[in-house]
Amino acid sequence: MFKHQYPADPHGARLARRVGLHKLHTWGVPYLSDASESAALIIGELAANAVTHGRVPGRNFELRLSHMPGDPETPGLLRIEVSDTRGERRPPCPGEITAPADGSDSGRGLLIVEALADRWAVLDRSPGKTVRAEVDLLY
Repeated sequence: MFKHQYPADPHGARLARRVGLHKLHTWGVPYLSDASESAALIIGELAANAVTHGRVPGRNFELRLSHMPGDPETPGLLRIEVSDTRGERRPPCPGEITAPADGSDSGRGLLIVEALADRWAVLDRSPGKTVRAEVDLLY
């Protein structure tokens, strides 16, 4: 498991994505593989949401990665969790996301997460919330 806090600003979101991908590579999920590319987009979107919608001045957001390796007969699992300290602004849950209006510049992040993750959920935590996404790793 990997866990680290980042500043709740755009630089922190970019750093979380880069460090997360490096960690996955050290765990045997190679750069530019399908799993790595999906993880990059999921981490980037969840971190950007934490910075944009979950930011509390003076508080960081946290990225947690868990890797459970598989084998040729059993898929592995990559769990991505991004937590922030703002509890009153909860994102929609799986199946509740609506597409943004045509021409809108935002509102597609969780649609991307929903498309790429095999499972995802919004979890309560004190203080704040955690968005968890899981990707099955096929070998």
